[in-house]
Amino acid sequence: MNTHNLNRKTGQDLPSQPSRTAASCRLLASGAVLALGLLVAPSAVFAVGNAIVGGLTNFDAANYEGETTYGMEIHLDNIQPTEFSTAWPSKYGQPAYVPYATGTYVRYQSTYDPVAQQFIARTVPHSPGTSFQGTCYSFAATDNAGCDHFGPRPTTYNYVVKSYRWLLADLANPGQLIASPNNIFVPTPVYTFVPAPVVGAPEVLVAEVVAPPPPPAPEVVAQYGDATWMKVYVNELDRHVTLEELVDTNTIVPQNPAQIETEWDLVQFSPPGGHKQRGKHVSERAPAVGTRAVIRRYETYAYTGAYNPITHEAACGGDGSCNIPQADELGDMLVAQMAAANIAVPSLTIGLVGSGKVTSSDGVLICGSKCVANYALNTVVTLTAQPASNNTFTGWSGGACSGIALSCNATVNDAVNATANFALLVKTGGTGGGSATATLSVKTAGGKGLITSNPAGINCGSICSASLSGKTFTLTATPETGFHFVNWSGACAGATCTVSGNTNMSVQANFAKN
Repeated sequence: MNTHNLNRKTGQDLPSQPSRTAASCRLLASGAVLALGLLVAPSAVFAVGNAIVGGLTNFDAANYEGETTYGMEIHLDNIQPTEFSTAWPSKYGQPAYVPYATGTYVRYQSTYDPVAQQFIARTVPHSPGTSFQGTCYSFAATDNAGCDHFGPRPTTYNYVVKSYRWLLADLANPGQLIASPNNIFVPTPVYTFVPAPVVGAPEVLVAEVVAPPPPPAPEVVAQYGDATWMKVYVNELDRHVTLEELVDTNTIVPQNPAQIETEWDLVQFSPPGGHKQRGKHVSERAPAVGTRAVIRRYETYAYTGAYNPITHEAACGGDGSCNIPQADELGDMLVAQMAAANIAVPSLTIGLVGSGKVTSSDGVLICGSKCVANYALNTVVTLTAQPASNNTFTGWSGGACSGIALSCNATVNDAVNATANFALLVKTGGTGGGSATATLSVKTAGGKGLITSNPAGINCGSICSASLSGKTFTLTATPETGFHFVNWSGACAGATCTVSGNTNMSVQANFAKN
């Protein structure tokens, strides 16, 4: 049977100081994978309709180790050091990323002053019965909040979280740090979108949090892990959020009573076949139309009630239901996790200006008849513009495509748009008493370059004439690499060119090699 040295105020296991040696705590230099339970981190699971494009977490953790700590180690599997960007800044500086065969240890760790023989930064023990809200991200090395704020920033979302552990001074090796034997339960949601069972109903965003199992033990009887009370708040935004925004003093982080999603839930690792299965917490939500971020605040509190003396199963709520903590079953807050799922709605919308159509290489879009389609996230769709008779294609706009080539590759990384612009071909000449349409014609000579106009109409390159009647065009000559612009000739001369009038005009941009 496991024995638990519990702080009755917090419900946390307290290390026994005289026996804490390198044998009971893993040295930082070790790359061994411990036999711990798995918590899966935010995972990008793509569905046609909605898709998760980022899972971000920032968490506050109180130090209930019973001694001063000097950093935090986060053990992640299925991710390498190259798959991180700049982390949330802390008084411990940027973390070290220590690789092993299948993952990475992310270590926020204090530097050591060998002269003073002390660590520079620290997290003192948190005072039981006191709040730490809004105090955990002071960067001063001597702050006395008893908690700290951490936020690694992975660039991939299919990693697996194995443990969160405070770093302790190695009593046998001054200047060295070792990981605490206590695995802190930091709720880390796994995100998936589940298609609705009814056609037309919105998809449901599922966030699943799994409790870690207890350390391995030699007992024959399967053991439950330590129990933890959890409270969950939720908020939705019409934009994506950044890691820097996920702090508990930011108003976008939900924490008022109207935003409670789960009042109380007892989470406890439960062995297979256990009497109660409380090993995970699942939140399901169909985001409102236009939602681009779902933000949750997970608060965990110590369970201070009774346990079954043989299995360590929580026996709470008077009747064992554990639906709400009784007066003697709720301890201090342990962790506040701010987690956000950034959502994309991958779709492609085609716009048309002028007479023509656009088709997609996969045959899904034929605009003008069908101009909008959903795609799996990051699908690349080749679009081709086809001007109508007596029209010319003048270029793409809208963001997903640009340039003047008839075909473009649009990447569907959210709700994206591409507009094909067409213009009527200019006809010159006239008969009888009719009036002729004036035309501006441009060309290049002597080298390579591009001529464009303001307002749009000339992009030569490919579009080298436009109707001039009643208009004024300012032309710009842009040389290609290896050439330089010399001057204008024809209807313009010198370094600048602006033309207007009701007669045909011809302008030449002269380039030369560098």
